[in-house]
Amino acid sequence: MKLLLSNTVRAAVVASAMFCAAALTTEVHAEANAAGDDAMSGIHAGDVLVRLRAISIMPSVSTTGALSTLNTDVNNATVPELDLTYMIRDYLGVELILATSRHQLTSSIGGLGGVNVLPPTLLLQYHFNHAGRVRPYVGAGMNYTLFYNNGLHAGGQPVSIRNHSFGPALQAGVDVQVTKTLFVNADIKKIWMHTDASLGGQPLGRVSIDPVVVGLGVGMRF
Repeated sequence: MKLLLSNTVRAAVVASAMFCAAALTTEVHAEANAAGDDAMSGIHAGDVLVRLRAISIMPSVSTTGALSTLNTDVNNATVPELDLTYMIRDYLGVELILATSRHQLTSSIGGLGGVNVLPPTLLLQYHFNHAGRVRPYVGAGMNYTLFYNNGLHAGGQPVSIRNHSFGPALQAGVDVQVTKTLFVNADIKKIWMHTDASLGGQPLGRVSIDPVVVGLGVGMRF
């Protein structure tokens, strides 16, 4: 009887030990899988995000002086955009946006010609839900705008413009993870930019372009 009881106790102890070992193994695997999911879906300090977007640039034009009298306007443009984001914290990134576009100016006396616009923009971004697959973000910063390849004219005379401007920029968007390194992106920005125009040395006024920029694209995490 004592031998039977001893064997029963021994079996119970062994079964209990095996159950504890199995439970511990399951917990370790769950933690490993969770870590894998986090690495799969999140962004973290030190990551570099590269996005390529197709953007629609929609100017919100205001003018002063003779440019107002002439009802001067600026057309929309659709161009590619490249941007680079470096994550300085899990939730905080710095983004540089690069794109260039050509815009035609119209007026009540006809077309005024075109000018190229290059507005590199630097933004500080806050990323919500940085460890998830769906990651909204907001940003704010500054842009420097270069106006070049000026082909503006009026009455057969060239129109001169100021080549540089500085202005603020705001941004909101979302990244949606597709694979470990690939994600899709939707983004909207408001950028403030302007230039002053003159004809034959006489000022014509200021045109503020101030576009809303809407973009869709893909990105890679490095």
